[in-house]
Amino acid sequence: KAKDKNILDFGCGNGVHAEKVVNFNPSKITAIDISEKAIEIAKSKKHEKIEYIVENCENTKLNSSSFDIVYGIGILHHLNLNKAVNEIARLLKKNGSLIFIEPLGTNPFINLYRKLTPGSRSKDEHPLSFADIKYFESLFGKVKINYYGFFTLVFLPLYKSSKDSRLFYFLSKIDRILFKIPFFKFLAWSILIEAKKN
Repeated sequence: KAKDKNILDFGCGNGVHAEKVVNFNPSKITAIDISEKAIEIAKSKKHEKIEYIVENCENTKLNSSSFDIVYGIGILHHLNLNKAVNEIARLLKKNGSLIFIEPLGTNPFINLYRKLTPGSRSKDEHPLSFADIKYFESLFGKVKINYYGFFTLVFLPLYKSSKDSRLFYFLSKIDRILFKIPFFKFLAWSILIEAKKN
């Protein structure tokens, strides 16, 4: 999907994800973040296909309709969502795709945990709501949402690493079955948003 594509890493931090995506052979990755320090660290790694730029994701100076794919991980819930999503829509080419992984703020138990542990996250965080998902659907022709993390989160203390855990694999399957039922989607901890610009 990324091969020979012009890609935007939206909120790239120190470039850890761009360094992985570049292995899929895009034509170029432009990686932006508002933090000058993060961009300085990212630039020190130097890759000919990655250009790191200090930019405000809500209002960039990048040209409209420039990118085939815009992606980000855990960035939109730190931003003014409407401004950021409108900016993504502006930057995408026709038939371009966006891919984002974000926390969902609809599970009351997870929200209680968030309230009880305010020091473990920044003040600007606002996990996404179902209204936010509808906003994506109002801007983009085709939107697909995958829901993750209920039983895998509940039983988190029981496995050291998700990578080789049979329990995690089993609970992931249970979660997938659970989230096929629309009523239970509010229990998810995070979502994968995929959308295509008309």
